[in-house]
Amino acid sequence: MIIWMKEAGGMIQIFKTEDGVIRQTDERAPGSWIAMTNPTATEILEIADAYEIDSDHLRAPLDEEERSRIEVEEQYILVVVDIPSIEERAGKDWYVTIPLGIVMTGDMIITVCLEENPVISAFMDGRVRDFHTFMKTRFILQILYKNASLYLQYLRVIDKKSEVIERKLHQSQRNQELLELQELEKSLLYFTTSLRSNEVVLEKLLKSDRIKKYPEDTELLEDVIIENKQAIEMANIYSGVLSGTMDVFASVISNNLNISMKFLATITIVLSIPTMVASFYGMNVNLDGIPFAYSRYGFVIVLGFAALLSLLVAWIFWKKDLF
Repeated sequence: MIIWMKEAGGMIQIFKTEDGVIRQTDERAPGSWIAMTNPTATEILEIADAYEIDSDHLRAPLDEEERSRIEVEEQYILVVVDIPSIEERAGKDWYVTIPLGIVMTGDMIITVCLEENPVISAFMDGRVRDFHTFMKTRFILQILYKNASLYLQYLRVIDKKSEVIERKLHQSQRNQELLELQELEKSLLYFTTSLRSNEVVLEKLLKSDRIKKYPEDTELLEDVIIENKQAIEMANIYSGVLSGTMDVFASVISNNLNISMKFLATITIVLSIPTMVASFYGMNVNLDGIPFAYSRYGFVIVLGFAALLSLLVAWIFWKKDLF
């Protein structure tokens, strides 16, 4: 069963592996996993008092700006890493990162996060093989491996999204597509920063004897580090490609604007010639000084002259490739 606390906004779920199957329970027995999602102050204090944990360590993952780190205390170990998350803005999904806290005590694992996320949900739903709540150090490494894999998955989605937006830009070249590319570039920047912070934590875990307990753990941790490095490389590559694409399309849009302005300026000059001729003949001066003033074909002659002059200027501009 799911444990709902009295104060609004928080949720605590307790899981335990029984007969090789992950089950929800309402008992905090040794070997269990306590999953805290957006916990309230009361929930934090209750768990902190029950397992002799510094409440600030349980509260830290609720700060979106919290950095990835590892804290080794006498009674427990705290691991904080950044995980990818989907944020909806203006009806579209964008990618950010949020902290996830993992606390390993003598007989329990406690996870703390600001919101529900696919990393933890995969363990809750039993979609992770060889997952046992009582194997605490391996559980931590499995969370980190799932986290690195999720980064890779989201990076591929970002790459596909950027390709779709690029195709739209080839047709429309609007500001909206450039803004969407900028949002994707921001997501890649968040991912790169978070992955590098996670890499520091993984390197510390590799050197820590308190984290390695089972024979397979060292190999699993090395796999996590490899996945994380691959994610960093992919994020850097996609970020470079996306940045270059934005620069190219920005230059194309700017060049198209210059071409349009050049065309409009040329048309304005050509059309201003008849206006100038007409203004000269419309001056309030003695008719004796104006050519063709008394000719019955004067209007046609002046009009033809203006048209001929405009065509001549247009031909010169065309020769100079100004149209």
